[in-house]
Amino acid sequence: MRKFPVAVQPYTVREQLAQDYTGTLEKIAEIGYRGIELGRPPEGMTIKEQKALLDRLGLQVVGTHTGFDSFDFDPNVIADYLDKVDGGRFAAISLRFDSKEDVIAKAAKLNEIGGQFRSRNVQFLYHNHDWEFQQFEGEAVLDILLRETDPELVKLELDTYWAYKGGVDPVTYLGKLQNRCPLLHIKDAEEGEEAFFAEIGEGILDFRAISQAAEQVGTQWLVVEQDQSRRDPLESLAISYRNLKAMDLVES
Repeated sequence: MRKFPVAVQPYTVREQLAQDYTGTLEKIAEIGYRGIELGRPPEGMTIKEQKALLDRLGLQVVGTHTGFDSFDFDPNVIADYLDKVDGGRFAAISLRFDSKEDVIAKAAKLNEIGGQFRSRNVQFLYHNHDWEFQQFEGEAVLDILLRETDPELVKLELDTYWAYKGGVDPVTYLGKLQNRCPLLHIKDAEEGEEAFFAEIGEGILDFRAISQAAEQVGTQWLVVEQDQSRRDPLESLAISYRNLKAMDLVES
């Protein structure tokens, strides 16, 4: 089974970053993470200073997010940022939908923006939550999006936890995403009706099977994210990384 480079989505430690940006990134690097999905630096830090910090820590920006439920961003500004940090060429978005017509209209916009990103050598990604597995006229939102978007212009950043919460098997869904899921958000879920977020390997999802499916469809990076934690979030990130290493899934 392939070993993957492993990154972190810093939403996990959003409060810690707000209090101590540099120190939190240092702790993420100490755990062993090689990459991070990151946006522009906080006030008082330049992008050049941010890049110097990341270089010192051995953290690569694997991509960034454009925002949530809004097309109010400039693809060129995002591409410029990725150029300046010498980052990975991925930009992800999440949206909400209220009808099949809304899904189709937003898919057209995703194609348009994906074309703008492609002209700057950036791959546009759609990141799911659980609501993309609701159905309009008998078809899941995410299936409509995948059908209505150009696979070269819009790919997916599948989230394993939200897929599970949406009622689908992440392994099975990954099988539909050949060459269309370069980044995979990995999260675990506690057993029980609530299915609260869990550290990787501490819940009920099978990450060996998930990683095998990811390998088969061409996933490049595993990205650990935990929206909420019953522990200190940095401890949660350390547990997830340690368990991934124990599963022999981490590229050294």
